[in-house]
Amino acid sequence: MASKVRVYGKAMGWTALGIIDAYLKMYPHATLEDLNKAFPREQLVGNNRFNGMLLETVENLQKAAAATEKTFDDDAVEDMIRKEWYVTLQDGTKVGFNNVIWTKETFPNIVNQAKLYDIEIAEFVEAEKGFGKRGNYRLEYLNGYVPPVPEAPKKSKAWLWILIGALVVVGVLLALLARSCNKEPEVITKEVEKTVVVHDTVYVQEIEEIEKNYNAAEFKAGKADLPEAAKFVLHDLAKVMEKHPEIKLRLEGHASAEGTEAFNQKLSEQRAQAAVDFLINQEGIAPERLEAVGFGSSQLKNADDPKAPENRRTEFIVVE
Repeated sequence: MASKVRVYGKAMGWTALGIIDAYLKMYPHATLEDLNKAFPREQLVGNNRFNGMLLETVENLQKAAAATEKTFDDDAVEDMIRKEWYVTLQDGTKVGFNNVIWTKETFPNIVNQAKLYDIEIAEFVEAEKGFGKRGNYRLEYLNGYVPPVPEAPKKSKAWLWILIGALVVVGVLLALLARSCNKEPEVITKEVEKTVVVHDTVYVQEIEEIEKNYNAAEFKAGKADLPEAAKFVLHDLAKVMEKHPEIKLRLEGHASAEGTEAFNQKLSEQRAQAAVDFLINQEGIAPERLEAVGFGSSQLKNADDPKAPENRRTEFIVVE
């Protein structure tokens, strides 16, 4: 697959940070947990005396340095902050490397890991020496790639859940009071049913919104590579699956009518499998919760135009 981002860096450490920043530009919704999953410490720098993940919040790095008696630790973190040798997540959290010094032995590991996400590295140059000098990096977007624009954070609906909870509690208290007065007990049953309905409605709305966005993602003609829009939605879908471990999905691949029947069938299966592989390899979803099925061009979304791009798609169905 063609590279999408190229990192130009001065010094190995700054180039490595540029790789992390490039990943964030491609996946602006990524959390600290996502970054450490994409760039695992043990694989990149091996086991050493430092515990934890490859990346940590600058705030936690400051706390850890302050807890030691070594002034070197404090100076290293302060130097990181002064030189702005960190990246910033979408929520404003500053993140830096957790006690990592990149060497000729370890630097190729993060370069190879970056290739998995279509990030390539230009040959870096040494940083300038002397007081006040520092390394840096810059990013270049390749082959027409345009990074996604992060969505504005959604407003919290915590107040709504508090209100619903309060109403349920009041309803239960009223039901108990009615029961103590020898009134019909059906009121209690109705309140319990109301609670279940509220939970199910939220669950269905969450899935329906993700399904609508995912099913709108279109593939290039004759290709099974996941579109970037599909990857973002699959990330959100994985979050829902983590909250609801009972969910199982069937990924259904479809093709437009450009190719032969046999070619379209194989292509549709590859498109469905690409989504399954992403959920397993990038999001950590258990394989037994996923199924890939291809329908070729037998289920056209736009039957009036069999070669229309909206027919080149993958859809998911909740099977449990």
